[in-house]
Amino acid sequence: MKVIWFLRSAVYLLGQTLSMIFFSVSGQLTRPFSFETRYNYMRWWARFCLWWLRVTCGLRFKVHGQEHIDPSRAGLILSRHESTWETLAFQQIFPRQAYVLKRELLRIPFFGWGMSLLHPIAIDRGAGRQALNQLLKEGQSRLQQGDWIVLFPEGTRMPPNELGKINVGGSMLATKAKVPVYLVAHNAGSFWPKNSFMKKPGLIEVHISEPLDAANMSVAEINQAIADWYSQHMSSAEPKSESEPPI
Repeated sequence: MKVIWFLRSAVYLLGQTLSMIFFSVSGQLTRPFSFETRYNYMRWWARFCLWWLRVTCGLRFKVHGQEHIDPSRAGLILSRHESTWETLAFQQIFPRQAYVLKRELLRIPFFGWGMSLLHPIAIDRGAGRQALNQLLKEGQSRLQQGDWIVLFPEGTRMPPNELGKINVGGSMLATKAKVPVYLVAHNAGSFWPKNSFMKKPGLIEVHISEPLDAANMSVAEINQAIADWYSQHMSSAEPKSESEPPI
């Protein structure tokens, strides 16, 4: 069975890599156009990857709480980070969005070229207070423009069922921007772990909270709500594996 998973994972990686090269290069032709046009073109790559992941590896997902999302008003997504998967899936689950990410990622050939088209908030993690000020300034600006913001409060990918330190950047942005805040927990790391080539078949469970009214909450209260939401769904989202991924 592991041999089958290995071969399917290899086929997925080949398709992901070739499609990334295609979209990152062809996407440069969209630079003269609006951000909305660039975004709508580039997210076809994410959609392709999700479809290809289902076909090759039998990895699907189910969203709980999608009815909570109000597309008429930009919101802040404070999500658990376990895998590469959520960076693809959120482009299908949520409206147009910008990611908060490490500046170094934009230097990666092809991947960085494509990501730069999506106008992310690229910060220098070693810059301390300056990085936080950049996040608050650019984050509020992008939210006012109607773009949703995706931020991972734990700062890095975490193993399943292990809660990391909740940083204050996302909560501070929430209190200043006064937009709806959605907490997102999932178990993608059980199927597509950090730095893993192998991808297991099964069903990823995504849990989206009702929007928090951050205008009436302190940073500490938001951080506690994040930790509680993540902890609650770490135990409730046990992986549902399948012995053989469907063709």
